[in-house]
Amino acid sequence: MAKTSSVEKNNRRRRLAAQYAARRKALKDVVMDQSKPLDERFRAQLKLNELPRNSSKTRIRNRCEVTGRPRAVYRKLMMSRVALRELGNTGLIPGLVKSSW
Repeated sequence: MAKTSSVEKNNRRRRLAAQYAARRKALKDVVMDQSKPLDERFRAQLKLNELPRNSSKTRIRNRCEVTGRPRAVYRKLMMSRVALRELGNTGLIPGLVKSSW
């Protein structure tokens, strides 16, 4: 099980990213638009820099929803390979069977 503080920090990042998503997108569009004047683009870049760092989507770490494990997480299930195997072996995931050969 991961540290509770790490999991909560990641959840806080998710909330901030959702909160600032529209504002960040608008500013990024202005910064990337080559037809805008340079000073307007620069002002937009400065405003973008004033936003919290944790409001960026790239700061979010994919973590297992069950255990909080940061590595080997399947994106579709949001579950780590370890948790997936445990739940699959106990029969809690429909359609998942243990392979053997």
